[in-house]
Amino acid sequence: MTDLNALMIFAKVVEANSFSEAARRLSMPTSTVSRRIAEFEAQLGVRLLERSTRRLRLTDVGSEVLEHAQRSAELSDAVDSIVSNVVSNVSGTLRLSAPPSILDSLVVPLVGAFQNTYPNVHVSIFVTERYVDHIAEGIDLAFRRGILADSTLVARRILTYRHQLVASPSYLKKLRPPKTPHDLLGHRLLAFSYWRPNNNWTFAHTNGRDKETLTFDPHLSINDFVGLAHALQAGAGIGELPPIVRPELMRDGRLVEVMPKWRFETLNLSMVHLGNRYIPRPLRMFKEFAAQMAPKLFPKLPT
Repeated sequence: MTDLNALMIFAKVVEANSFSEAARRLSMPTSTVSRRIAEFEAQLGVRLLERSTRRLRLTDVGSEVLEHAQRSAELSDAVDSIVSNVVSNVSGTLRLSAPPSILDSLVVPLVGAFQNTYPNVHVSIFVTERYVDHIAEGIDLAFRRGILADSTLVARRILTYRHQLVASPSYLKKLRPPKTPHDLLGHRLLAFSYWRPNNNWTFAHTNGRDKETLTFDPHLSINDFVGLAHALQAGAGIGELPPIVRPELMRDGRLVEVMPKWRFETLNLSMVHLGNRYIPRPLRMFKEFAAQMAPKLFPKLPT
């Protein structure tokens, strides 16, 4: 089968009468252009171009192939034009819901990049920790952690990770770092919580056998992971934190993982929407865009 990409490169080389100029127009290294033409000639078993230090000359066979190569290039330009026109015509309003903890690190970068690609799409973001009613509140798509229980919703997983037990180096210098979950009872513990009198943390050891659940009364509880991250960074104690919330704190060493061999369960972050109705084009485009971009924003998540 003829390599259509090689045909287009061949047409550009002839048009530019130079490998280097064709490479510039194609935004490719000159060595790559030269190699692709040589491979194309080897595939066909004929010489298409006679090369000299100053000029290129088409062989007789090359002249015949050029006509088809030019049509291939024209077809490629036409397809690009169609796609560009479709992209520019994507418009409408997209209504999203997301918890505040992932707004800065994930949702805003996703929406910003999406609107750069699809400038005619308007986006509204409703920030809340609670589960939203998609119909009553007019939400097209929501970012949700954990298991999807509502059978009327369709989920698209975009990230998988585990929360980490973390503390600031300054806090760990004051007290002996814990080695087991039970040791945590001798520390100030910070929790993400909705007004519960006590909290539970369930750990599994990396040996694959040992598990332990710790029940405790938090020294500080907040229903916002960003606020929790601030308190942990300030040395208020030990607490759990998703790796997609203020990831620079771990990256810069302002927070460190505590008891790394004792771990929380792995969770999924998904995009969910109603599955029993027509899906508008902006929603379809955003779902695919976010699913591809989110792992690039967080390429090395703990699992």
